[in-house]
Amino acid sequence: MLGKLLCIEDMNSPLLKYALLAGMVYFCCMAVAHYFGIKLPLLFVYYDTPFYAYQDKIISFAVVSYIALFYSAAQNREVVPAALIVLGATVLGLASVNGSDALASVLEESQSTLPYWVQTGLIAVYFVVLLVLYLRDKEKA
Repeated sequence: MLGKLLCIEDMNSPLLKYALLAGMVYFCCMAVAHYFGIKLPLLFVYYDTPFYAYQDKIISFAVVSYIALFYSAAQNREVVPAALIVLGATVLGLASVNGSDALASVLEESQSTLPYWVQTGLIAVYFVVLLVLYLRDKEKA
């Protein structure tokens, strides 16, 4: 009865909560990097490609939705599947871009896509960590 009153079944474990909040902080940093054109790997996946400043400002505003989603997911377990779907789609989208002719057309002939694949892989690892934590919490509920 007390669990129902406190909505314990809607709460994330501390580990999942902090993992989601870490993602929120990451996306905050990414939004700032895109807004100000700070081209650092991990914050700016395609950091060494040509870009248009106005596009990066648009990306920075769009990333605010990730910030809100990950904050909400950290607060309420029912939102976590949406965050996982969005992050999974992001990994698939980045992989699609990494293998695209469009990206190849803006790279120098000797320029490798390995740095983009590494960053995509790190985001995929974060996705897997969140998925495992979510499933573990779900089993305990």
